[in-house]
Amino acid sequence: MGRKTLVAIDGSPQAEAALAYALEEFPESAITAVHVVQVPEGYWTAFSDSTTKVPGYEDAVAHGEELLESVAETVADEGHALETVLKTGKPSRELVDYAIDEAFEQIVIGSHGRHGVDRVMLGSVSETVVRRAPMTVIVVHEE
Repeated sequence: MGRKTLVAIDGSPQAEAALAYALEEFPESAITAVHVVQVPEGYWTAFSDSTTKVPGYEDAVAHGEELLESVAETVADEGHALETVLKTGKPSRELVDYAIDEAFEQIVIGSHGRHGVDRVMLGSVSETVVRRAPMTVIVVHEE
């Protein structure tokens, strides 16, 4: 069995660059595109017993499914196979947990390249994935 590569997909130009990088650099790898529908944590979840009660959840799932379908079609048109997976939760946690559970050798993720206050205020999925993942993580920086 060949290498397994997980690529984080969020619809951004940075995620597109990460997917293009993975396809170019690892043509023999089994590539899986993963999109995570983020649901609120903390205060909101204290009053909700199901993610389906979170406002906009169904729309976010539908958007994620459309995004993954579009990415898969684009990649197929270029002659590549691509598996897609939709997860729900905190993106950094879901990406790393899925990569561990499914024995991926590497994660390729795009970075928005935020610095200073923006990074502190908005957090960084790619930074958290780099810190938590036990496998190789390749960060593709695209501005």
